[in-house]
Amino acid sequence: MNDAPPPLRDRELRLALVCYGGISLAVYMHGLVKEVWHIARASRAMQDESEPLSGSAGVYQTMLHELATLSGIRLRVLVDIVAGASAGGINGVFLAHAVATGQSLDPLTELWLEGADIEALIDPAQAPASALSRPWARPIAWMALGREGEDVSSVDIAARDELRAKLDRFVRARWFEPPFGGRAMVDMLLNAFEAMAAGPVGPRLLPPGQPLDLFVTVTDFAGHPELLRLNSPKEVVETEHRIVIGFSDHGDGPLADPAELVFAARATSSFPGAFPPFRVGELDAALADRGTAWPGREAFLRRVLPRQSAVNMVEQAALIDGSVLANAPFRPAIDALRERPARRQVDRRFVYLDPAPNHKFGFGTESKGPPTFFQTILGALSELPRKQPIRDNLDAIQRRSERIERMLAIVEKLRAGVEAEVEQLFGYTLFLDWPTPSRLAGWRQRAQVQAAKRAGYGHAAYGLLKVDQVLDRLADRVVTLADDPSPDRRRRLREAFHRIVVEREADRFDGDGASAATIDFLRAHDLAFRIRRLRLLVRTVSAMEPDQDAAALAPVREAIFASLTPYLACEHADHFDAVRPLAADKRVDPADLLAAMATAMDLATLDAQAEELLSAALSAAPRDIRRPVLLAYLGFPFFDIATLPLLGGEGLDEFDPVRVDRIAPDDAPSIRAGGAEATLKGIRFNNFGAFFSRPYRENDYLWGRLHGAERMIDIALSTLPSEVRLPPGWITRHKRAAFLAILDEEQPRLTTIQPLFDELRAEIG
Repeated sequence: MNDAPPPLRDRELRLALVCYGGISLAVYMHGLVKEVWHIARASRAMQDESEPLSGSAGVYQTMLHELATLSGIRLRVLVDIVAGASAGGINGVFLAHAVATGQSLDPLTELWLEGADIEALIDPAQAPASALSRPWARPIAWMALGREGEDVSSVDIAARDELRAKLDRFVRARWFEPPFGGRAMVDMLLNAFEAMAAGPVGPRLLPPGQPLDLFVTVTDFAGHPELLRLNSPKEVVETEHRIVIGFSDHGDGPLADPAELVFAARATSSFPGAFPPFRVGELDAALADRGTAWPGREAFLRRVLPRQSAVNMVEQAALIDGSVLANAPFRPAIDALRERPARRQVDRRFVYLDPAPNHKFGFGTESKGPPTFFQTILGALSELPRKQPIRDNLDAIQRRSERIERMLAIVEKLRAGVEAEVEQLFGYTLFLDWPTPSRLAGWRQRAQVQAAKRAGYGHAAYGLLKVDQVLDRLADRVVTLADDPSPDRRRRLREAFHRIVVEREADRFDGDGASAATIDFLRAHDLAFRIRRLRLLVRTVSAMEPDQDAAALAPVREAIFASLTPYLACEHADHFDAVRPLAADKRVDPADLLAAMATAMDLATLDAQAEELLSAALSAAPRDIRRPVLLAYLGFPFFDIATLPLLGGEGLDEFDPVRVDRIAPDDAPSIRAGGAEATLKGIRFNNFGAFFSRPYRENDYLWGRLHGAERMIDIALSTLPSEVRLPPGWITRHKRAAFLAILDEEQPRLTTIQPLFDELRAEIG
């Protein structure tokens, strides 16, 4: 009798983090992202079967091991998309850098506790000249302290004298000028990256080939002109202020030069009135003083400030806080879902970090009656524009998930009919022969012809949609390579490519399928079709996991992903370096551009390589594995004709709906209820509170770690299927272990809030 346990089922929890702004609550958010980083480390350690980790990471590692034993699911937690604004932008930059490089976030903690202080941030030129400067301003500080309710906790008592002295100095600083120094912030950020580089380094926290994407929002204060085309008048010019700075490591390379990450972090955190607008000269001067080179400076500035670069005005560009126009940057994170590699069953989550969801700046929006004149103005300028867009973004995520669910239902309903169609087309002898590359290619082409005939007139609509999507992607890729993503350049390229297609009759379809010219065009350029086909195989293999031997499935899975990787490489701009000179030349013949793009991808060679890999793996696989995979591969044209027009090519990449989670003080009540008001000190003085007090920063950082631990355990365990039942008290036990591990780790460091540790241990029990 075989008593061996069943093979573990692999599952990925993929996190797309969206980090809000919060001014001095950046310190709290550092604690939050540190726990996200720790659970990603623990997950990687479990996958690698490495030595046990310490602290809360060790608790997560133990929890994941026990979870595999209890549920049969080996859960991997990873962060592959990060988007942030303002304080969230800074923390997102650091987290993404740590994930990509394997560097530690631990060296940043002391920098936050020391550097995020009014004394370190204030511009020396704005400080009061002497103790006698503006004595009349002192009552303002005292009134502020009184309104904030001193002496309500041990942390307030510890911070009282420091708060009084620093708030006094702050209100007597030079007025009508930003009190904080931009150069001081740049130096702090550069020091942070140097500290990370000098600290311990572990493995990259993502699987090989899994890209990491980072997005940081910035506001262009002066704005740049964008041309809009209308019916009447034909053209108008609109000033655009939104900037999204994007980075990607493409699955294997560095995320970016640290200077570029500092550029993004400093720009996104230029809170209006507190920091001066950021200009690139500020960073240039800091790098020059350190003797640090920035070799990619010109290319980076052309990419993120294309309009200013075109007129040699980059140095004059003034960038301010990203949260002014986009405090919740969901949109770029949603766009990044396209073409994500998938090695196993995926549970995709959007997790947004909101440090104070119900805290207002205090302009009276909660008062009874209509808002006053000043309440209306101040509320509109400070809160309303930045808070409202989240609903639209969450609705977009929900609609996307619903489309995916509809697509999956359609695929399942079609599966039996498609399999019967393929079996009738080839006969059962197909599954008695070993598939070879030449047979696989022949079968594939025959299945495509049959699918076109079965679709009838519907195939023409499907085919024209494919041609349109290819043209869209080609135009998008070329303007990216040219460092000129202007809508006008893209439109002109798209129109030129379309004219060539029409002239070559590469958009002709009839009842029997596509014309020869159309087939040639799609064979040379339709990358997305190949990627969708292999993703269907991934889905097929994942669905077989519960009923098949993991060792028998592994070679087929590996062959599928080995086939998929070269196609995905064609999605990266680096793959087209040879095309860049042509793309940048506005006088180039568009036909030459098309030919160069086709040569760079060389899809015919990739097709041959994929069929070599797949045929070898399927030939060695048991028949009950080989048959459904072959049916999915050959039946893919039938599925694609049905689903592509429905979804327009979107939502087919991960084949899984997206769910949304929030991490906020209100969502982590296990230790203390009451949300931000009951736990955080940084919300004081209109969210500037932590800048005035080391005890306040220590308090918020510690609560960030505790809240982060609770929510990451909740989110990780929410991936389990409904039939999995954990033992009573199991979740509470691991949360308590994580809380105590964090307290044990931080108590020696957080020396100004020692009474809080006794309070927390009593509350944890």
